[in-house]
Amino acid sequence: MKLTLVCVGRLSKEYQAVWRRYEALLRPYADVEVLEVSEVPLSTGEESARAKEAAAISGLLRKGAYTIALDSRGQQHSSEELSAFLADKKLYGQSHFQFILGGASGLDAKVLESANHRWSLSRATFPHQMARCIVIEQLYRAIRIERGEPYHH
Repeated sequence: MKLTLVCVGRLSKEYQAVWRRYEALLRPYADVEVLEVSEVPLSTGEESARAKEAAAISGLLRKGAYTIALDSRGQQHSSEELSAFLADKKLYGQSHFQFILGGASGLDAKVLESANHRWSLSRATFPHQMARCIVIEQLYRAIRIERGEPYHH
């Protein structure tokens, strides 16, 4: 399985250790690719920032990959549901998943509309860098659940 994470902005030092831990745990199960686009300052206006970030994101998206955009209005999944969702897509031949994670103001409507699926981590709001760490941890957990391996309690 290949996982591509297209992220707005770079991880700050505080989140890098968490990211590296789960990325290392995930790598034996999946080919992980991380692509980053620059975060546009919100001083340009939220709509303008999202549009500029969307233009950069669109140039990085992989054709043929099943695209999942992180969106607060998307569908929520328990860890087991996420595992089953990904397993179902794989059953029908999908082997490459790309996840799009926006910046502080979220993702542009064009990016959301072009995605195959919208995923909401929670009704709560998380800093986008924390959300990035939650995504990689949940992907690791989902794979372990699918394989019936210990980790999920």
